[in-house]
Amino acid sequence: MTTTTRPARQTQPRQPASPRSPLSKRLKKLPLQITLGIMLFLVIYPMLWMILSSFKTNREFLEEPVWSLPSSLSLENYVEAITTGNLGQYAVNSLVAVVPALILIVLLGAAAGFALEVMVWKGRNSALLLFLVGIMVPPQMILLPLFTVYFQTGLTGSLWPLILTYTAIGLPLTTFMMTMYFRSVPREVFEASILDGAGIIRTFFLVGLPMVRSGVLTVALVQFFFLWNDLLIALTFTQSDDLRTIQVGLLNFSGRFGATDYGPMFAAISLTVVATLALYLVMNQRIQKGMVGGAVKG
Repeated sequence: MTTTTRPARQTQPRQPASPRSPLSKRLKKLPLQITLGIMLFLVIYPMLWMILSSFKTNREFLEEPVWSLPSSLSLENYVEAITTGNLGQYAVNSLVAVVPALILIVLLGAAAGFALEVMVWKGRNSALLLFLVGIMVPPQMILLPLFTVYFQTGLTGSLWPLILTYTAIGLPLTTFMMTMYFRSVPREVFEASILDGAGIIRTFFLVGLPMVRSGVLTVALVQFFFLWNDLLIALTFTQSDDLRTIQVGLLNFSGRFGATDYGPMFAAISLTVVATLALYLVMNQRIQKGMVGGAVKG
């Protein structure tokens, strides 16, 4: 009886990985990493310098180099900015002017976008074109006529000029953006709501707004940052110190004959920037989701 043996499988030795392969991949990514590092430095360094400068005294600003570190981390400048600089009152004035205007912008802009995109009526394309024309009008062109109208109607001396002006300036862009968000919602949803007996107003509040809530939040945050950082309009329509917003109030840190309280001024700027930056970081994902994805179905 003969037995046959199967020849052993010949295995080829593995080729050692080229040591240059990971290095070549890193070298390919190196220009991108350097570019991102430079961009990150250009963004972070001014903010870091601003925060460190808020702890310096006027003597350190005038006598020491710009890149020098503060001698101490005392909160004296922040206390002076809030108390002597009246920063708290200016922040309250900004909220009183911005929040009502923001509510009107979002509500009226969403309603106009719903009417222009969902409802069918003659002349809606022409109406949308008028809103687009409103985006192209520079705010500087309407300040003088608005100031005359507010003065003749007796609205000067209050925050109503800011509220009305902010609402008028924010409506065109908000209406256009909300029109785009409503355009991505299936028409069958609104038709089903009408067939179930819901009227236009009920369909708008119970069906339309929930389905574009990401878009509403995105528009609200974009408009909030724009209104909160406004200087020109607030400087034009606020006459007394009691009505100044936080951006106009920062000008108070520059005294007569060019004297400037640098420490309290940088402390006030740091408080303003850090507060808005924290709000953006918290809502960052929602903003990107609304800007990139458009309207999101509920």
